Amino acid sequence: MSITHRTPVWAWIITGLMASIVGIASALAVTGGSLGSSRLVNAKWSSDPTIGSTAANPWLRARIARVGLLALSKEETLYFDRTIDDAGNRLRENCRYHISGGPLPTLWWSITIYNADDFLPRNDDNSGSIDATRARTSGGAPWQGIIAPTNQDGNDLWLSSEAAGTFSLTLRLYQPSSTQADALTKMAFPKVTLIDCNAALESKVQK
Repeated sequence: MSITHRTPVWAWIITGLMASIVGIASALAVTGGSLGSSRLVNAKWSSDPTIGSTAANPWLRARIARVGLLALSKEETLYFDRTIDDAGNRLRENCRYHISGGPLPTLWWSITIYNADDFLPRNDDNSGSIDATRARTSGGAPWQGIIAPTNQDGNDLWLSSEAAGTFSLTLRLYQPSSTQADALTKMAFPKVTLIDCNAALESKVQK
């Protein structure tokens, strides 16, 4: 006579819970998390040093594919992002910010604004990015610009946050002089300082 061993119900429950936890963690990583990745931080700008390298984990590769980053190799381009101002507060459409910087040890750089779903803000301002070429045209280094829903002062270096909700900034360094962590953390990255906020626009900001 053979004896059949049945798996206890509690074992199936535990297995299901563990599978759910792993699945949720993976989904969070794919949709914007950084599971399994260390961050390289310079002031309020941060980067995953494995972007554009063979060391990138599956979750990071999936996120890059999802947002359409089309990441180049890290020797060609480094990517840094931030979601907060210099005081540590969330970047929001209803606020104005002063952004400033100087020369960076790289062939070329750009800063682009993205809304919460990783797309450019849905407006017709055509001011979603500033770069080294425009910064030199505007008077060389140091340069100064503005992030705001409208360009009241006519600043040549304007990032339009109209319809951006809670947004982020991405700094791209093209052909940097160094990809070493020590050198990158010592670079003088652009500052983002709060000017003021418009309470009347608060209801428009995406949560």
